[in-house]
Amino acid sequence: MVMWRGRAAAVVAAVAVGAAGAAGAVLGERSASAGTRPLAGRVVVIDAGHNGRNADHPAVINRKVPAGGFRKACDTTGTETHSGYAEHAFAFDVSARLAAVLRVQGATVLLVRPNDRGVGPCLNERAAIGNRARADAVISIHADGAPESGRGFHVIVPGYVKGYTGPILKSSQRLGYDVRNAFRSGTGQPYATYVGKNGMDTRTDLGGLNLSKVPKVFIEAGNMRNPGDAARMRSPAWRQRAAKALAAGLSTYLRH
Repeated sequence: MVMWRGRAAAVVAAVAVGAAGAAGAVLGERSASAGTRPLAGRVVVIDAGHNGRNADHPAVINRKVPAGGFRKACDTTGTETHSGYAEHAFAFDVSARLAAVLRVQGATVLLVRPNDRGVGPCLNERAAIGNRARADAVISIHADGAPESGRGFHVIVPGYVKGYTGPILKSSQRLGYDVRNAFRSGTGQPYATYVGKNGMDTRTDLGGLNLSKVPKVFIEAGNMRNPGDAARMRSPAWRQRAAKALAAGLSTYLRH
């Protein structure tokens, strides 16, 4: 079940069950007056990667679902630091912090999952939530599980998949660069040393990107297997900096 808080409360139940009227309810927020709040009328969907009970339900998360021209497992369990701090917990914590910052700026914010105690949603449903809301931007928050010698963050943007990603390539790339620049500036986190180039990576194997009809990016905020990155991600103060940096990147994109 998918639930959200804040200004999107009126659409919680409808979106959770995939009702067609949900998008219209969200769109109604766009015309609301919000004084000087810079993101008034903008809709942002935050997709916190994985979920806290995925590991307890392998039959659910391993079933194959559409992923944009192919089928892929519904979801995965994610990774964790050597000390056991889980990616799903990190992703949800940063997502909740980010939502709070964006709402202060006037944005309507939808969270793909309401807490870190559930299962899924599947990747195709995660994409569908942003599509139904006609979001101005969607960001999927993750942390990587690469060899511990690698460090740093990278932003993933969609590559071209015929029949799927063409309409969102340019807007997603612009969103990706804005998020990358703000995250580097706001957190001091270096670009990933083990993947991508200058903090950017393009992929065609992620169903959450392939099925999106609105601008969407992923961020791998660091490598949980790297001791330095892991120490940052375990810090509540750093997670707050990360949330503010992501909000700055989204704001730059949404105010273009």
